[in-house]
Amino acid sequence: MARKVRYVYEFSQIDRYRYMHHSDKGKVLSFVVQYETKIGDKWHPVVRYDTTHGFVHRDLLQIDKKQ
Repeated sequence: MARKVRYVYEFSQIDRYRYMHHSDKGKVLSFVVQYETKIGDKWHPVVRYDTTHGFVHRDLLQIDKKQ
């Protein structure tokens, strides 16, 4: 049976990371780890590592929404 794990860890009031993975029988099938920072009252992603495209890759995100 597939298992989904998610959590958010806050380093401070303006820095946190999100974590999620799917696993089955002890094998990780996919994951996402994303660092976010708070600007004003809104959270913004800064960097994300994931397996969305079928392999591990990194996205650096900028405030103007360009990757």
